[in-house]
Amino acid sequence: MIGQNHETELEAAERRLKALPRCGAAKLASMEGSFRDLLEAVGEDPERQGLLRTPNRAARAFEFLTNGYRQSLEQVVNDAIFDSDASEIILVKDIELYSMCEHHLLPFIGKAHVAYIPNGKVIGLSKVARIVDVFARRLQIQEHLTLQIADALMKTLRPSGVAVVIEAKHLCMMMRGVEKQNSVMKTSCLLGSFKEDARTRSEFLALLA
Repeated sequence: MIGQNHETELEAAERRLKALPRCGAAKLASMEGSFRDLLEAVGEDPERQGLLRTPNRAARAFEFLTNGYRQSLEQVVNDAIFDSDASEIILVKDIELYSMCEHHLLPFIGKAHVAYIPNGKVIGLSKVARIVDVFARRLQIQEHLTLQIADALMKTLRPSGVAVVIEAKHLCMMMRGVEKQNSVMKTSCLLGSFKEDARTRSEFLALLA
């Protein structure tokens, strides 16, 4: 069973998603105007040749980088759940992820390792990576992203257990502030048998090595 704190985190993400309007032409135009204002604010000339189309390009790039707000878990999974007698750990390693720090609007880049133990159901392989993307392509902190991915798999499959580990480098720490280039942040979320059974947890960690 998902813990109360985990349920609250996933439910909060879903509530925020439902409250957001679709990103249509008006929203893109608004973002384009904001990027133009930003260029002027830093002392640039939006009319110079190299920047003429930059506000439009930046708006479209930002729309893509946040398209997780316009996707739901149900749409991503799309009924790709199948009956199975499998009962051992299923692990998808090294799923590339790109997200945006909600504090500085700078990227953090890394990889996710996602495992679950089926309880009569398995999910299509590509859907695991798509679940990572739908939450990564929102303004995030890594801690919440880890919980949301784990909660989403638990909600979708009701497996015996779920484990998620994320390793990422944060440009908000590399490009500004303390400017530490080699630091890597690791976060984990263990649910069900991965949390409760030491042998299962050890097997998962050995598979990551």
